[in-house]
Amino acid sequence: MVSTQESSRPVRRLQPQMATARIVERQNLTEDLWLIKLEPSIPFPFKPGQYCTIGAEDIERPYSIVSSPEEPLIELFVELVPPPDGQLTPVLYNLDVGAELTLRPKPKGIFTLDRTAKTHVFVSTVTGVAPTVSILRHALMTGEHGEREFHVLDGGSYVDELAYRDELQELADMYDFIHFTPTVSRPNDERNAGWTGATGRVNTLVEDYLQDNNIDPETSIVYACGHPGMIEDVKERMERVGYRFKEERFWKD
Repeated sequence: MVSTQESSRPVRRLQPQMATARIVERQNLTEDLWLIKLEPSIPFPFKPGQYCTIGAEDIERPYSIVSSPEEPLIELFVELVPPPDGQLTPVLYNLDVGAELTLRPKPKGIFTLDRTAKTHVFVSTVTGVAPTVSILRHALMTGEHGEREFHVLDGGSYVDELAYRDELQELADMYDFIHFTPTVSRPNDERNAGWTGATGRVNTLVEDYLQDNNIDPETSIVYACGHPGMIEDVKERMERVGYRFKEERFWKD
C-alpha cells in the first residue's frame, strides 16, 4: 500500500540496478511534516496520482507524488513516524539538501483520474492530499480538465497540517470548475487560533457536501486518500448513497 508516511508492506532490501534521486529542496512545515523535492538521475515519467519508491540505509518505502508529470522535480509530502513504528521516515527526517536516495525506476499505483466521470470529489487527510494536487496540477498544465469539475475536501487536526491550502484555495479562486473545502477537527486548539473555515473530521462532511452541491452519483466519483479509518468511513457512507468510490490508504507499520 502507498504511503507518504510509512507503508504496511514489509521492509524490502535494496536490489541492484537502482536509480538515484538527490534532495534539492526541503521545507519544514511542522515538527513532523515536511516537503522535499527530488532530482532523479533518470527520466521518470508517471501518471498523476501514482507513487515512487525511494530508499535510504537499505530501507525502501513508496511515497505518493505531489508534482505533476510536467514538472522537472519529484515533490513529496512526508510525515514523520517515530521508531519503532517508523522505518524510513526517521532516516529521511535527518536528511537535508544534497542527500542522495535510491529510486526505483518505475512508478506504480492506480489512484489515477477516472476519465469516465464528469465530477470528481477528492477527500484527504494531511499527506493524503498529495495525489490530488498532482492530478489537479496536471489537468491545468495540460488543459485536460475539459468539462470536468473537481471538488477537494482536505482535513487535518490543525491548520498547519494543510500544506497545500494556499495553492488549492488560489486554484479555487481562479477556476470555477475547482472547489476547495479545508477543515480542522480541533477548532478550539490554540494551533487553530483564528480559524474561520469548516470544522470537524473531513469524513463526516462528505455526505452533506454532496447533497448541498447537487452532485449526481450517476456522473461522479469520490476518491479518498489518507488515514485508513477516514477512508473506511467514507467508503461505507458512499456505498449507502450510491457513489462510485476509489481509495488509497496510508498506513503506519
